Amino acid sequence: MRYRLTTAAFAAGVVFGAAGSASATDLEVTHWWTSGGEAAAVAELAKAFDATGNKWVDGAIAGSGDIARPIMIGRITGGDPMGATQFNHGRQAEELVQAGLMRDFTELAEKEGWTKFIHPKSLLDGCTLDGKIYCVPVNIHSQQWLWLSNKAFADAGVAVPKNWDEFVAAAPALEKAGIVPLAIGQQPWQTTLAFQVILVALAGPETFQKIFGDKDATLAAGPEMAKVFAAADQARAMSAKSNVQEWNQATSMVINGKAGGQIMGDWAQGEFQVAGQVAGKDYTCLPGLGVNEIISTGGDAFYFPKQTDPEKAKAQEALASVMLSPATQVAFNLKKGSLPVRGDVDLNAANDCMKKGLEILAKGNIIPAPDQLMSADGVTQVNDLFVEFFANKELSAADAQKRFAEIIAAAD
Repeated sequence: MRYRLTTAAFAAGVVFGAAGSASATDLEVTHWWTSGGEAAAVAELAKAFDATGNKWVDGAIAGSGDIARPIMIGRITGGDPMGATQFNHGRQAEELVQAGLMRDFTELAEKEGWTKFIHPKSLLDGCTLDGKIYCVPVNIHSQQWLWLSNKAFADAGVAVPKNWDEFVAAAPALEKAGIVPLAIGQQPWQTTLAFQVILVALAGPETFQKIFGDKDATLAAGPEMAKVFAAADQARAMSAKSNVQEWNQATSMVINGKAGGQIMGDWAQGEFQVAGQVAGKDYTCLPGLGVNEIISTGGDAFYFPKQTDPEKAKAQEALASVMLSPATQVAFNLKKGSLPVRGDVDLNAANDCMKKGLEILAKGNIIPAPDQLMSADGVTQVNDLFVEFFANKELSAADAQKRFAEIIAAAD
């Protein structure tokens, strides 16, 4: 699947498919996109949906997905479903689908040929249960990135690193200049994300797949992973003075030159864009920490709880269709910093970092996201472990690795 870097799709307009509803219908859409870059991206989805004659009713929930998901699930199971709701690709909504609470979009998917243009195939597979399609993937978000402040390294008098080892080596110079080497927020998923990125970069995608996919506890406890935990220990030391909570606050530290770098998903690009920073000039991006140029095919998808109102059901179809239209895919993902799920759209306006991601995707150097391989309970246990590891210096890398291997052994 190739991405055409032309301008044609911008002029193509929005293709609705099932969007021709006769009357305007309000549809509440819940999500956890509240940072500056995220809000700009959501506005593109809302604008495209409103153009169908319906009305996007924004149901943003402040905080991370860890905070928002229980609220969303509680409303759906409690009989107060929204029109559509965000989840990440993978197994997060699996129990809701099994309980018969989510709408089946197989008919619309077949009518519009989703299997022909959604790429990679694993994105739609993550929406499929027992042969039926229950969600709409809207982007590909990879967490495999190290974002670097060019200003911070200039102020410290050292060259911008080209890989993880150079970044670690530059940490003393950054600290001497009063700059935090590595910015990490205190949200539970951020420390897990950093660990997972380090794992793929230093141990390779095969090790990642065997541990999170095959649940290989022996490998998780072995010497190869000991090197990963040693690097995570370095990350812990470099981020000790980060002292921020939200991921976008950590990104702001990089934007302002108060931190040398941040291990974060490509959604950070939205924050750089809102701040008016230019990739390659103001900041540098290293996919796979500059070691293993791999991207994960996680991201965001929308599920549609079943409705008793037939007009809302029609509006759901309109929203599902418009989210996948070429024009919406371009407008949304350029603002979000993510890659589109379509392989046939215009990305002429993509910045240098997004183009790096597109090149990696085109080569097929991809891995699934942990949410696509492990149950929500297993992911939560891993999150809890790394929150403790980064907060408690008394927890050694060796002891953390032992506990990690135990979680993997019991995971489903």
